[in-house]
Amino acid sequence: MSSKTPAKTLSIAIMDAPYESANSTTALRIIHSALNQGHHVHVFAYEGAVNLTMKEQAPHANSIKGTTVEEENHPTTKDWVAALFQLAQEKGLTLNWVNCGLCVDERGAGNWIEGVRRGGPADFIKSVHESDGTLVIPTR
Repeated sequence: MSSKTPAKTLSIAIMDAPYESANSTTALRIIHSALNQGHHVHVFAYEGAVNLTMKEQAPHANSIKGTTVEEENHPTTKDWVAALFQLAQEKGLTLNWVNCGLCVDERGAGNWIEGVRRGGPADFIKSVHESDGTLVIPTR
């Protein structure tokens, strides 16, 4: 964290499922940037975004192009989120990632990477009140 800029807290609500649009990638880049600049981040994953942290994600080959898993080097969102938790830990910051429990139940998406917890919209409201800024990235 920069000694000139005191840590702020950013709350982000995201809704898109992985690989559906650029919204998820944009959200992960914003979270990375905030952590990298020394700020705490609260994430509320809603609807399809609860799948961003699923443990079962795996990179794949591309049979159409005839490339291997290694050649594709296809990143998974669960690995990206895990790297964000690692970055937060290295910088002594908080990354609080909450998956909407109702959305998880609807999708059967309850097996997450370490660090993610179950919550509800009330958790998002609480984080908004505790934050210096809030960003909601809707599906459209």
